[in-house]
Amino acid sequence: MASRKGRERASNEGTALKKGYDPFSSRRLGVLISGRGSNLQSIIDAIATGRLDATLAVVVSNRAEAQGLQRARDAGIETRVLRGRDYADRDTYDAALADLLLAVPVDLVCLAGFMRLVGPAMLTAFPEHILNIHPSLLPAFPGLEAQRQALEHGVRVSGATVHFVTAELDGGPIVLQAQVPVRDDDTVDTLSARILVEEHRIYPEAIQLLLDGGWSIEGRRFVRYRSR
Repeated sequence: MASRKGRERASNEGTALKKGYDPFSSRRLGVLISGRGSNLQSIIDAIATGRLDATLAVVVSNRAEAQGLQRARDAGIETRVLRGRDYADRDTYDAALADLLLAVPVDLVCLAGFMRLVGPAMLTAFPEHILNIHPSLLPAFPGLEAQRQALEHGVRVSGATVHFVTAELDGGPIVLQAQVPVRDDDTVDTLSARILVEEHRIYPEAIQLLLDGGWSIEGRRFVRYRSR
């Protein structure tokens, strides 16, 4: 079911991808988490204060003990748990996740510390409708422990990146970035804390950009169209 709907979505939006998106129809978000959910909280807060014009329709976690689930429940948001061990393999899990999100339904999927790779079923069901946030200035330092990588490489500037999710790990088109200076006395923890502040700032902003439309993907670039 997910694959069929995804193909229909991709076909219907083919023209829009070339000319720039119209605003998302219902502005409904699905957020995927695995842990404490601090970026989830930034989205909840942005909606509550009017900085983000959207509805958070569902929060899904692959871990029943994820602290972020309680954040969602406290805000009156529907939560669901899909554990990987309950499915035969990664593809079966991914298909079930896609079907759940399509059934809710949601327009845009936001990964917020979701510690699983997104596979073909999700990418087909939500083509160019999945965002992630990463604690580095991509394409530098993809994957795990990006802050440690930055310190070990001796860079003077790191930061945060909101990007589209594709089959390439942390390799999708970049929507927004924020720089964070790296100090001589930084540790992984201190650098991570300052980057996290920027993550909380730019993730809701990037989501709003997508929902408002007036953009397209050109090659690897996210391009916004300025009104004349």
